[in-house]
Amino acid sequence: MRLNKVMEFNKKLILEDGQEYYGCSFGDNSEKVCEIVFNTSMAGYQEILSDPSYTYQAVVMTYPLIGNYGMADDDYETAVPTIGAMIVREYNDEPSNFRSTATLSDVMKKYGIPGISGIDTRKLTRSVRDFGSRKVLITDASTPLEEGIEILNNTELPKNAVSVVSCKKSYVSHAKYEQYHVAAIDCGMKTNIVRSLNQRGCKVTVLPWNTPAVEIEKINPDGIFISNGPGDPTDVPETINTIKSLIGKYPIFGICLGHQIISLAYGAKTYKLKFGHRGGNHPVRNLENGKIEITSQNHSYAVDKNSLQNTKLVPTHINILDETIEGVKCDEDKVFSVQYHPESAPGPQDSAYLFDRFIRIMEEEKCNA
Repeated sequence: MRLNKVMEFNKKLILEDGQEYYGCSFGDNSEKVCEIVFNTSMAGYQEILSDPSYTYQAVVMTYPLIGNYGMADDDYETAVPTIGAMIVREYNDEPSNFRSTATLSDVMKKYGIPGISGIDTRKLTRSVRDFGSRKVLITDASTPLEEGIEILNNTELPKNAVSVVSCKKSYVSHAKYEQYHVAAIDCGMKTNIVRSLNQRGCKVTVLPWNTPAVEIEKINPDGIFISNGPGDPTDVPETINTIKSLIGKYPIFGICLGHQIISLAYGAKTYKLKFGHRGGNHPVRNLENGKIEITSQNHSYAVDKNSLQNTKLVPTHINILDETIEGVKCDEDKVFSVQYHPESAPGPQDSAYLFDRFIRIMEEEKCNA
């Protein structure tokens, strides 16, 4: 049976526990070790491919058909995708969307991203849910299992993801009518975050992840934003220390990794989830008004609920599925953050009001100055 599979397929996955999944190669044909995760979104594979938060991760797409609408020039979340790999049930290499300018496979080849199709993604997703995210090897179908396990055992996933994807020097994104100046700390920021701020009259100065607080104060912003990004938030103590120094001086808003960084800056703790939250269909309860928001998420770590009791932060949102913390705030310091993505593209759009809240806080501060 194994020999027949090798003859039929040219690529396979090997997991740390010895599981093997055979399939067909698309994108780049390279061998790579990644952390395996899954995403439950029904659309938006281009935004997923180009989201910097997926650095060093192989993403299993639970939606069965991927590639059918191609790649559009305006829909990238970053100029250079850094996702580890993409794993799909069925890949379509003949996109029909009129906006498409390239196939998914061509873009993946350009940036050295391997893909594998023909996988039983339902079985693989259940494995990740049951046993957690772990290392996976994307390799040639002929690679012996023992050799693959040895490669996995001898490969450590890097902890420098934020420094890899953050901008190397600051730059400015202007709005048509500029009323506010936001200093955005780039830990792997999605393009639509900057666009969302620009649309609300914010001039955005994007700064590298390790910019000291004193340098941020020099540009005299109206507010501070901390972006999403990949990896463990404790791997970026420089950013945490910067936020510690800025708390109480400016309105501060954080998303995803930014949410975790704010919580750590206040003295809370974070921990790694078994398989994380990824997809555009996660229900979150707003504790301030009782409403349910359908959210888009992409993270492996969460804020420890009990550790918040010893800080000035109070929870504002909670995940209905597992009761993890999805938002916090400190009204006294004009700080708030959420674990999910209010700027999510292609959606949902339930939480876009959070950008408006940030604008209101900055406006109040300007009026009180």
